[in-house]
Amino acid sequence: MTSGKTDPNAAPATPPSADGKPKRPDHAISATFRAGLHQCDPLAVVWHGRYFEWLEQARTELFRSVDLAVPAMMALGCKMFVVDASCRYMAPVLYDQRVRVTAWFRQASPLLKVAYDVYNLDADRWSARAVTVLATTDVQGNLHTTTPDGILARLPVS
Repeated sequence: MTSGKTDPNAAPATPPSADGKPKRPDHAISATFRAGLHQCDPLAVVWHGRYFEWLEQARTELFRSVDLAVPAMMALGCKMFVVDASCRYMAPVLYDQRVRVTAWFRQASPLLKVAYDVYNLDADRWSARAVTVLATTDVQGNLHTTTPDGILARLPVS
């Protein structure tokens, strides 16, 4: 039974492109990973917590693509940390299967939201969709109430 409420952090439905796959913003980046044995449970299914490692790697590349890798962020006098993360699992990833994780900015302020999808290339199906929400601080750890202008200027969303 469902409550009828929608998850405010869930990735929004995107109209499919001509090939039937969701269209992502032009700034979206993708990274491909292969499920290693160390990421799997005894049944050779990737443990659910490992998805967040893939999301972090894709998010790192997304930030790098807009010149916001950690050194650049620190040069702006900022740090960033995850305040919320959610992942909806749709189908398992098995040992040695390849996945493509696509990440894109969904919101820039007051908190930064990054959306993701995880596509199993070998099984030709969606495995997960996720969102992380990040807040910024100054280098001493004092929370910013909104994303600083130096970061906003580099983001392709508002």
